[in-house]
Amino acid sequence: MSAKVLLHVGTPKTGTSYLQDVLFRNQRVLAQHGILYPADRFDAHFLAALDLMRLPWGGLETEAVGAWDRLAARVREHGGTAVISHEILATASRSQVGRALESLGHGDGTEVHLVLSVRDLVRQIPAEWQENVKHRSTISYAAFLDQVRDPAREGRIATWFWGVQEIPDILDRWGHDLPPERVHLVTVPPPGGPPEVLWRRFSRAFGLDDVDLDLHAERANPSLGVPETALLRRVNRAANRVVEPAHYRPLVRELLAHQTLSRRTRSPRLALPPDVHPWAQQLAASWAAEIDRRGYDVVGDLADLTGAPPLSRWSDPDRPAERQVAGAAVEAIRALLLENVRLREEEARLHGELAETRRALERSYLRPSYRLREKVVRRLQTGRAGRGALAVYRRLRGRSSRSA
Repeated sequence: MSAKVLLHVGTPKTGTSYLQDVLFRNQRVLAQHGILYPADRFDAHFLAALDLMRLPWGGLETEAVGAWDRLAARVREHGGTAVISHEILATASRSQVGRALESLGHGDGTEVHLVLSVRDLVRQIPAEWQENVKHRSTISYAAFLDQVRDPAREGRIATWFWGVQEIPDILDRWGHDLPPERVHLVTVPPPGGPPEVLWRRFSRAFGLDDVDLDLHAERANPSLGVPETALLRRVNRAANRVVEPAHYRPLVRELLAHQTLSRRTRSPRLALPPDVHPWAQQLAASWAAEIDRRGYDVVGDLADLTGAPPLSRWSDPDRPAERQVAGAAVEAIRALLLENVRLREEEARLHGELAETRRALERSYLRPSYRLREKVVRRLQTGRAGRGALAVYRRLRGRSSRSA
């Protein structure tokens, strides 16, 4: 069986969470078809990507030490077809790409295929701003747009955005040493179409058409509307200094953003301002022409990169309708109250278990045998010989406790 690696390196917000969830939950089925998805935990490939690129990530990078080499070793040991997937790999430098490909066996008999999933800038730009907000950012939408459109592309926001979104550059870094037929571009279809279209494209790119997989989604990265994102940004401004990152993720990002606010689907959707549309579409058109010229395998349609026309009524997230924000805030407070009730009930249950354990210990202390042992120990402790005998007894019992 020849070695083959399907290396999916992004981009963010292109159905990657869904793809990785399907692959992770179907590892046994994939293995039956000779396909390895090497992950002992859902975020295994994320940790490997952090390790490869030495990225700081709120302390998680300490868990990632050595993760890439372990992942690459499993792929090499497998010897057949293996799949690796994480969207932050898109921003890897050329030297990091070289290390990754070499560690996977490229140039040493392994057939490496690059897979890049892409979506139009009309949706990607507001989605990236929202992801920043969901990761504690307080930057306004207008300031974010200014930094992204700045030709200098300086600063953390612009550097990260173009590192994971500039399609020709990502393909230059990851695909420069691969023949074009081994570079596969999966385009995300326009909004409003059947949701299974994107999976069919992923399935074709990864060669999974004949594999019967459970496609039920357990994990996703849902989006928020305009008032919900505005509310979350206000929460960040008020709470960032007092809520540690370890608490922010489960309480704000997961409970409030993903589990609560994302369910408010009737709110105005985030979108590009009408005056930014022409710039985004012109840039995407130039990318599509360059991709077509290079002759990569396109799964989907390059026209998908054009993006939808501007909304007839655009809602500015920096100046949201306050009534809508208030409605979202009520939902957020309700979710926090319910979580508080759950935690208080759990606390009461644990206190009850602790009290019962203490009562059980007290009952054991009242047994005649315990009282007799306690009386003997007290008498022995009054004399030198008795203390010596106790010391010998404890050594024989292998105990360091002061109790008998």
